[in-house]
Order: sequence, then structure tokens, then C-alpha cells
Amino acid sequence: MEKNAAARPRAILAAGAGIQLLTGLPAAWGVFQQPVREAYALGEMGATAAFSVLIAAYGAGCVAGGFLQDRRGPRCAALWGAALLEAGLWGAVLLPQRAGWALALAFSLPAGLGTAFLYPAIQSCAQKWYQGRKGFATGVIGAAAGLSGAFLALFVRTLAPLWGVRGVFGALGGLSGPVCLAGAALLQDPPASARPAPGAGGGPDYAPARMLRTRQYWLCAGAVCLSTPAVLLFSPIILQLGAQRGLAEGQAVWAVVLGSAGSTAGRLLMPLLSDRLGRRPTDLLLFAASAGLSAGFAFARGWAVAWVYAGLTFCYSGLSAVLPAFSTDLFGLPHAGVNYGFLALGQSAGSLLFPLAAGALGLEAGRHWVALGAAAAGFGCIWFVKPADPKTPETQKEP
Repeated sequence: MEKNAAARPRAILAAGAGIQLLTGLPAAWGVFQQPVREAYALGEMGATAAFSVLIAAYGAGCVAGGFLQDRRGPRCAALWGAALLEAGLWGAVLLPQRAGWALALAFSLPAGLGTAFLYPAIQSCAQKWYQGRKGFATGVIGAAAGLSGAFLALFVRTLAPLWGVRGVFGALGGLSGPVCLAGAALLQDPPASARPAPGAGGGPDYAPARMLRTRQYWLCAGAVCLSTPAVLLFSPIILQLGAQRGLAEGQAVWAVVLGSAGSTAGRLLMPLLSDRLGRRPTDLLLFAASAGLSAGFAFARGWAVAWVYAGLTFCYSGLSAVLPAFSTDLFGLPHAGVNYGFLALGQSAGSLLFPLAAGALGLEAGRHWVALGAAAAGFGCIWFVKPADPKTPETQKEP
């Protein structure tokens, strides 16, 4: 029995990593963009809208998935997530070209909701098993999410010329279905006896309604929103941008690969750093770096485009990966799923508002300055974040 209990946390990390490796569609959207446009007869704005809805559905789904997880457990939420993801992938396979305008509804909405149900369920479950090393747990799972971009980029580049993008979606559905279902079946919260009671050394315990009334929630959600432009304004057009700035077609693909490598490194290393340095100082460091890189990106040419983009994905993914642990530091573990979901709404807002604003205002070159300003504002938000309850000891540094 003790042996099984000891193996459970490792099994959960392995299951979470396996699921995340196959579900990082947003990280690889740069290689999906052109095949999707051709297969569904979409313009650039139509394909970008499908990407924006995918991200927005993720943020909104985190709230619904968080409620389900907190009420029914991580296994139930993850199983629903696997089903929704499959529905989205097969919806893309079956959608005819003449109905390409419905891609956001047939694919992006269910796939975004599915990944939203899966990611918080995995992260919250892992944090409960690794309460003393939350950054480590989120880092391992987040690293797999970062690697997913490179894996899917290779997957698309290999199969799309042979089967078309519908074949890619079908192959991904056939592969991810069994992996996600098997991984979800392993998820289980630790027994009640292994969890510290709130108020007895177990840290804060904020129900969602109470959290939403705190200044700290709005500062954190604002920072999440402001972290998005540095990558999401450029991810759908990174191949085009690389070609415009001197990279050959084969070289431009490396911008996606290096971006995925940067994302992987950020998701793995930054939560580990936050265990030692603290969540808030780590986020401040990442926002400052993101602002500097956003300024440099405006002038990058040739291979510098790929390397600077990799730095931006490192910062963006590092901020995303630190968020689950930062959330539980501030608001506690008992409602971790839904509280994280409400924070992720900031990502939904940013993924919709910034691209729409950039397109409406014609900010092609100005996207870089939007990203710079947003990163500076995000730094300001985090600067003012303190423990939500002054009576609760600050838990942003862990042993």
C-alpha cells in the first residue's frame, strides 16, 4: 500500500506529461496556419480568428473545468477534457471546405475547452501531491507542454504534404484519444489524511467568490492578460514574419522549433527558479525580460527573428507555468482548479482583445510596441501583488 502511494505522484507526473505533449495546439499554430487556410478556404484573418477562439475557449473552459474538478475530482474533469478535445479534432476532419467559416465552432471551441479541462486538472492534482515542491511539479508538466510545440510542428510538416491538414487532425485524434483517456484514468487527489487542514499550517483557503473580491486577483488576472501580446500577436504569423525578414522557407520553420524549445525551457526552469527565488520576483524578472525582447524583436532580422522569438516564448511560457503555483500560494489549494480558471480568463481576454485591436488599428509594425507596453504594464501589476490575506504568512518562497 505504501509502495503504491509513493508511486502515485510519479505516475501522475508521467500521465500529465504524456497528455500535454499531444495537446499543445496553440504553441504549434504557426505551422497549422497556412495548411488550415488552404484546406478551409480562409483568409489570414479567418485562420487567426480560429486561433484566437482556441485560446479564448481555453481560458473560459478553465473556469468550467475547475468547478468540475473541485466538485467531482481531477479524473472526471480530465475525462471530459479528453472527450471535448477529440470532438474538436474530428470536427475539423469532417468540416467541408465550403463551411470553413465554421472552423472556430467545429474545432477551436471544443478543442480549446478540452485542453482547458485537462491542463488545470493535471496541474492542480500534481500540486496537491507535491505541496512542498509545487514549482517542480508544474515545471515537469509544463515542460511537456512546451515540447508539444516542437512535436506537433514536426508532426504537421511530415504528414500535411501526404494527407493534408484534415489527415493531420485525424491522426492526432487517433493518437491523443488513448493517451488522454489512459492518463486521465490515473488522476486522483491524495487522501484527505495527507492534506494539511486550512488554517492549520495548510496556507490560505479562498473560495472563488472571496478571491474575486480581492485586489490581488485583479492584479494577477491583469498580468496574465498583459503577458499575451509578446507571443500571441506573432505566433500565427511567425513563418510569414521570418520570411519577410530574410529567412528562407526551410529556415523560417526553425522559428517555430526554437520557439517551442524556448517554451519548454521556460515552463521547466522558471517554476523551479520560483521555488527558490519566489513567485513574485520570478514574474517580475520575466516581464522585464519580455519588455526588452519585445523592443529588440522590432529590429530583428534573419536568424535573430527565430532567437528573439524563442526568448519571448521562454518568458511567456515561464509566466504561464509559474501561475498555478502563484495562484495556490495566494489563494490556497482547496479551490485550486476553479481559482486557476478565473485567473486564466485574463489569457482569454488578452488573446481576443490584443489581436483584434492590432488588426483593427492596422498595427503591423506597431505590434512590437503594443507587446512592449503590455509587458511593462504587466510588470507594474505584479509589483503591487502581496499576500491576499495580511494575516497569512507569505508562501511565495518554499523550502
